Amino acid sequence: MAFSLAAFSYILALIVDAILIFFVIFHVIAFDELQSGQKNPIDQCNSLNPLVLPEYALHVLINFFFLISEQWFTLCLNIPLIAYHVWRYSNRPVMTGPGLYDPTSILNAYDLAMFQREGWVKLAFYLLSFFFYLYGMISSLIQ
Repeated sequence: MAFSLAAFSYILALIVDAILIFFVIFHVIAFDELQSGQKNPIDQCNSLNPLVLPEYALHVLINFFFLISEQWFTLCLNIPLIAYHVWRYSNRPVMTGPGLYDPTSILNAYDLAMFQREGWVKLAFYLLSFFFYLYGMISSLIQ
């Protein structure tokens, strides 16, 4: 068994992916609280917006390590989500600070449903990625 840069990339990806799963679970719970009327939209946006850029940065970080360790297939699996993050952040509402969620429009039924669907899709992607990274780590350690 040899410890290579690819193995390190997959180990880092496992750790970061677990953090991303917690971020997305927090988002899903927050949007469910908004839908049921348990939380104030301003408070919820103030707690969600600071997590957007760290989520994007962590995802780009693990893909940077996949790039330098030449894990092309794994990188290609992650590029669509990176492109979606870039598109989503470039088309965000006009706000004074960083983030995606505007308190004045977050309770719009269409937007709230879209944010919930986005959260569930990201959760599925990160969960599948976690098991793929686990497989990649084991296979890179064996080679």
